[in-house]
Order: sequence, then structure tokens, then C-alpha cells
Amino acid sequence: MNLLIIILGALIFIVIAIAKFKIHPFITLILAAITVGFLMGLEGVVILDKISEGFGKTLSSIGIIIGFGAIIGTFLEKSGGTATIAKYLLSVIGDKKSPLAINLTGILVSIPVFCDSAFIILSSLNKALSKKTGISVAVFAVALSTGLYVSHVFVPPTPGPLAAAAALEADLGLVIIMGLFIALPTAFAGYLWAVKFGSKLTQTTPKIGNELEQIVENKAKILVVFLPIIIPIIFIGLRSMAKYPSHPFGDGMIADTLSFVGHPLPALFIGILLALLLVDKKTPVKERWSWVSHALQEAGVIILITGAGGAFGSILRSGNLGELIEAQFTDLEVGIFLPFILAALLKTAQGSSTVAIITAATIISPLMGVLGIDSELSRALTVLAIGAGAMTVSHINDSYFWVVSQFSGMNTKTTIKMHTMATLIQGIVAILLLSFVQVILN
Repeated sequence: MNLLIIILGALIFIVIAIAKFKIHPFITLILAAITVGFLMGLEGVVILDKISEGFGKTLSSIGIIIGFGAIIGTFLEKSGGTATIAKYLLSVIGDKKSPLAINLTGILVSIPVFCDSAFIILSSLNKALSKKTGISVAVFAVALSTGLYVSHVFVPPTPGPLAAAAALEADLGLVIIMGLFIALPTAFAGYLWAVKFGSKLTQTTPKIGNELEQIVENKAKILVVFLPIIIPIIFIGLRSMAKYPSHPFGDGMIADTLSFVGHPLPALFIGILLALLLVDKKTPVKERWSWVSHALQEAGVIILITGAGGAFGSILRSGNLGELIEAQFTDLEVGIFLPFILAALLKTAQGSSTVAIITAATIISPLMGVLGIDSELSRALTVLAIGAGAMTVSHINDSYFWVVSQFSGMNTKTTIKMHTMATLIQGIVAILLLSFVQVILN
């Protein structure tokens, strides 16, 4: 029980340090790891070794992948590919269902692009569509924010679920496939909330020009714009299929090739090469390299936080936490609900979905066997359960909340009613879907 108290105290420290005192999550997680190590009675040298081991092991599997994913996202953003996807879906679905098109756009765009950045990029499109259709801008804002949010927490190579998959040793291809399966209905739940409650709001649309035509749009064919997102996902998924016990691609050259190109490193590198096709030939080479530098700067922060989470997890695995949890929870059969609840508490308390996912994954990692969720399928479901918790809920301590509020012209009260409540509904829908999937497949 002393160890449980130590872990609980560490979690409280992490939340207060990040949320109240604004200490960077990287520093907070490292401090928590050192403090917990000493309180557990570990020697200083052992603590340092465990921190280095956990940090290095975590980043050895996902550090480069996060960087590659960030580069793809930046090229999509800077080249106008993001807006192209949005306008294409609008042309297919039509103005009457334009909030649904925005919702679907969010799902696609947020796979490589951080949800905060993607919302800012597409916010002018929201306002233009509101002006054109007469639908409240709040409907478009929440349809977009909830669409972006699902990929942010469910679909690698977004850093959060990518880090969780690494920490829990889950099959990345399986996480992507199941993540997309869960993301679609969860995003649709957010869309329904937006339409049902947002339509009743009299939301003033800011005075704007003809943004629908003015938005920077990539001139490449729409297929070329989709390729940097779709091709890596297909390759990673095929690699997972190739590894199935039934060997659907045999044991020869085809299976070996898919195993190589479907590894996240070559798959995402191919995505980078495809993203280069989006760049206007008139764009100076120096400017293109500046995009890469910008992407890696953003990725660097996430990489450090992810590594710190791995260090914290390494310290936790040094104790007998599994035995203690087994004594407390074995008879309760909590399964994937414990990871969900833990991530939801961390998210609600400190605001960052990525930090919530990484922290929850590092805590749950040594408990997989105890909780009965250590099969290949259960590991993937646990990653997604943590993601579901990490979207429950986005409120005033979350930077994404303020991006949605400020770039859509909604006041705080309206944003809580629309965006915060939508994320609560999404989290509940997602964990219920995951529970249903677990029952069916088991």
C-alpha cells in the first residue's frame, strides 16, 4: 500500500506541477521519476540507470517516427494540402452536409497534423461555410474539433497513441486499423452533438471576405494530396497482416518486402517523399528546408516528453506494483476500463491529451498481465482505451479548448457547452465501442 500511496502522490505532483505551476511536462516527469525512485528505496545510481534505460528504450522505437510524421504534417500544412482535402470533401458531400464534410476532414488531416494547428488552418473555411450556408459557425467549429480530436488520440503516427503503442508493446498496424475503426463512429458522435445543439445557437460569424476562394489550395490532383497520409497507413497495415499466424502473403519475398516497407520508419519516409510532390516548384529550396526545421522543432518537444514518460515508467516497473494491483483489482475484472479512467483523470486534471496518454501508458505497462489485457488484441484495445480517456474531457486547462474558442468566435460558456460536452460524449462512446469490440472478439 505504501507504493500505491507513492504512485498516487506522484500523479498528484504531476498534475499540480503542470496545471498550476506551468512546469514543463518533460521536467515534471523526470522529477517524478527521480522522486518515486528514492521513495521506493532505490539507490541513486540505480535510479539514474533506470531513467536512462527507459528514456533510451522508448525513443529508440518511436523517436524517428515522430519526426517523420511531423515533417509530413508540416508539408501538408504549408503546401495547402490540408485545405485541398477539405474542399474536395465539401465538393463530394455538398453544402447541405458541409458540417459532416468538415468532420471527415478533421479525421484525415489530424493523422499527420497536430489538431491545434489543423484547427487554426481550417478555421477560416469554417467561417466562410457558415456565411455561405447560414449554419451557425459553432456547428462547423465543433464538427471540426471533434473530427480532429479522434485521430489525435487514436491513430498513429500522432505522437500520443504512437508512444502508448510503444510503451505497451502493441502491434502498430493493429492499433492503426482498430483506431480508424473506432475513430469514425466517435467522430460522428461529435458531429451529431454539434448539429443538434449548435444549430440552436445564434452565433455571430465574423465579417470576412470571400475566404472560400481565397484559401491557399494546392493545385495537385486530390489523389496526390491523399497519398502521404494513406500510403504509410496501408503499408503498416499490410505488414501487420503479413505477420499473422496464417501467413496470408506466404513466407517468401512478398512477405519480406511488406515486413520491411511496412515498418513505420520506411513507411513514413515514403510518406515524406510523397509529401514533397505537393510543393510548388516555385517554392525556394531554402524555404522547403525551413519547413523541415520547423517540423523537427515541434517534434522535439513531443519526443522529449515521450522519453521522459518512458523514464518514469522504467522506475515504476522497478517496484512490485503489479503484485499490489493484482491484490486490489483481480476480482473486479476492470480490464480496459482502468486505463480509460486513469487517462481521463489525468486529462481532465492537467489538460494535455498527449501527456495523459504517455503517463497512463507508462503506469499501465507493468500491469498488463495482472489486468488480463496482455494478448496482442488486448494491448491494441488498451492503447485505444487510454486514447478514449485522454479525450475526456477538453476544458479550460487544455490549449486546444482555447484554440477552438478563439478561432471560432465562441465565448467560454458556449465552448464548454459545445466542445467540452462533445468530448465527454465522444469519450463515453469510444470506451463503450471498445468494450463491445473486446467482448465480440474474445
